[in-house]
Amino acid sequence: MYHKNRIESLYDLVTGDEDTRVCKDIPEEACDDQPRNFFAYLTANVLNKIADEIASAKLVLPWLMGMLGVPAAFTGFLVPIREAGVLIPQLMVAAYIRHLAVRKWVWVVGATLSAFSLLLMAFTALTLDGAMAGWAIIGALVIFSLSRGICSVSAKDVLGKTVSKSRRGNLMGMASGISGIATLGVGIVLGLLKDAAAGPVLVAGLILIAAGLWLPAIVSYILIKEQPGATEGGGNGIQAALAHLALLKTDAEFRHFVIARTLLLSVALAPPFYVLLAQQESGGLADLGMLVIAGGLATSLSSPVWGRLGDRSARWVMVLASIAAGELGMVTAALAYQDAPILAHGLTHAVLFLLLITAHSGVRLGRKVYLVDMATQETRAAMVAVSNTVIGVAMLAGGLIGFLGDRLGTAAIILILALASFVAAGYAYSLREVSEPE
Repeated sequence: MYHKNRIESLYDLVTGDEDTRVCKDIPEEACDDQPRNFFAYLTANVLNKIADEIASAKLVLPWLMGMLGVPAAFTGFLVPIREAGVLIPQLMVAAYIRHLAVRKWVWVVGATLSAFSLLLMAFTALTLDGAMAGWAIIGALVIFSLSRGICSVSAKDVLGKTVSKSRRGNLMGMASGISGIATLGVGIVLGLLKDAAAGPVLVAGLILIAAGLWLPAIVSYILIKEQPGATEGGGNGIQAALAHLALLKTDAEFRHFVIARTLLLSVALAPPFYVLLAQQESGGLADLGMLVIAGGLATSLSSPVWGRLGDRSARWVMVLASIAAGELGMVTAALAYQDAPILAHGLTHAVLFLLLITAHSGVRLGRKVYLVDMATQETRAAMVAVSNTVIGVAMLAGGLIGFLGDRLGTAAIILILALASFVAAGYAYSLREVSEPE
């Protein structure tokens, strides 16, 4: 008589499979390996998400640059390099991945380079200062961003080959939820770093911890049993990249998704302006660590819910999340225009930030699950790469909205992005339903 092992029992408990094994859109040979692959992928994903938070280009690296006396010009490049550096190069990477029947090793290479780049940052924190430190950190961040891009395009392909439809949203939601809880600890540490004694050595220690987390993540990813896939279409990288771009012309469904994802950047671009409003309105009462904790709570509490809903309809997750972001932006802008006394309290901004990150988490998870479910095993890597490349360019362009802040004010930017979120919700609603709930 067959007895389930502990991994299978835990998998059934987490996914609700019980006596049946859902196996949709993955090779038949991979069905029995789903429990093992589910948790191996989950572990690696959680660890790299935590590492990303600890070495955040939005929080920790700017803090480090300030400690090292790095000119402000360098700090302005951190987020664009971190985000666009991950997305833009993926188009060509996907072409070379097609040469490989087993693609998990691409992720392992990217993860190894990610750890190496973080070690370079930590070394910089301990040995350099001023402009030299700025150049060194920027250089290491370029390596880190490109490495994370390699990981991103290969991870979605591996996920699509090893974990069934109607289980991917649950996996992503759990990973975001667990890592979000860990982010609470990051927020507390950031609060401690405000103390005068918290110098570059402590920040270097944080970055070293982030680098160390990549090692067990790599081991976990190696444990994934990935069935060999098709290798056709690998070709020359540049030629394949141009051919992949043609998907935007030939595949109307994919083109509509990319347009929707571009409009959804209105949610992704909003957080910095909420932080800026907090600084302007609360007189410094809204502690940065409190905002990080709020973001961690939002991710940990909302992502599992978004994940479950994503398995039912990733399209509706994008719609509901963008509507929520739009409504929040309208309320926030109205309070700011009325000079509402409540905005003088830091806790108010923490709550607003928590609600915004809740919506942002939904948008991120929804569009990831939607793309994986919409694509096939043959087109998934190319679609991920094309989509990410277009969004990387759009993100650099979208960053120009910050120039309007000096003329129109922060509240106006929040209002503009809120209105754009409603447009994004309407367009996302027009997408075809691709999820396959039980």
